[in-house]
Amino acid sequence: MVGADGKPALPWLAEPLQRALREQRSHALLVHGPSGVGQFELALGLAQGWLCEVDDSRRREGGEGGEPARRPCGHCAACHLVRARSHPDLLVLVPEALRAALGWEPDGDADDADKASKAKPSKEIKVDAVRAAVAFAQTTSARGRAKVVVLHPAERMNGISANTLLKTLEEPPGAARFVLSSGAPDALLPTIRSRCQAVTLPLPETGVAAEWLRAQGVADPALLLAAAGGQPQDALAWSRDGVVDAALWAQLPALVARGATGALTGWPLPLLIDSLLKLCHDVLCAAAGAAPRYFPAHSITGLQLEPGATAPLHAWQRELQRTARHAEHPWNAGLLTESLVEQGRAALTPTRARAAAKA
Repeated sequence: MVGADGKPALPWLAEPLQRALREQRSHALLVHGPSGVGQFELALGLAQGWLCEVDDSRRREGGEGGEPARRPCGHCAACHLVRARSHPDLLVLVPEALRAALGWEPDGDADDADKASKAKPSKEIKVDAVRAAVAFAQTTSARGRAKVVVLHPAERMNGISANTLLKTLEEPPGAARFVLSSGAPDALLPTIRSRCQAVTLPLPETGVAAEWLRAQGVADPALLLAAAGGQPQDALAWSRDGVVDAALWAQLPALVARGATGALTGWPLPLLIDSLLKLCHDVLCAAAGAAPRYFPAHSITGLQLEPGATAPLHAWQRELQRTARHAEHPWNAGLLTESLVEQGRAALTPTRARAAAKA
């Protein structure tokens, strides 16, 4: 989304947003790329650009050379309505479980049923919500620009929801536009992907992302950004949740090598498994003579794993991948953490130490 100053909240989105608005040829766009780099914010920026009411013939204040005003301008009535989450021609669909995190609560009518239910918030975009979006897209635009539907993350549509949307994507009403954002486009139906113009959002430049994290109050942003795989929103969430900081991340390889689990108590299992998989990746890189990607080099090379001792590490990696597929299962978190870390300790034991132990 673009602020009153005409700039996106995430600085690396400025150029992709303007490029997508210039190159748009379809009524439906699919914004995709790694998670944690701003797909949702770019999708909202596109919606704001389509709904922006700045007069194209009016020149930007202080502009030179007859340059037309850019959309979204950030200061017209429509841009204010989008930022206030109250534009009558914008509908945003996100799973119930993500609404609070994204700061996008539904209208009262849609929320009543949720409050009446004591069920766990759904992680899917439900078919009833998609049907409501289809009906919304078919109505007349209240402010005369367009009707825009944003779906995020699009891969959270189940098969029924996706098929409900498919017909409208194939034959959209005249004023309707759709923007789907996804971190896993391969999980979408091929027929959904084929009806959307792809907009790729890559990882931002490290310097830009680290400076943004520093401005958000993140200590040692470069290290935490590397830990998150270059995905700045994930790094910010880790820092704000207080689960992972730069110091603990640098100590993680040594902690696992010792089988110490105390500092990992309370980590969400998906985060723990992802972190251990990153540790596997970096130790295998070091064993092959390559630079680590996620951890500081000194914390990996200190493990002294020999090139011929990687078989246990590969076995641990396969077990982590198997467990990751069931990370949402109601495991006993403490026992699973101890088990996975103990497997890691055994896998990271150097060959000489392992031989000595057997002797």
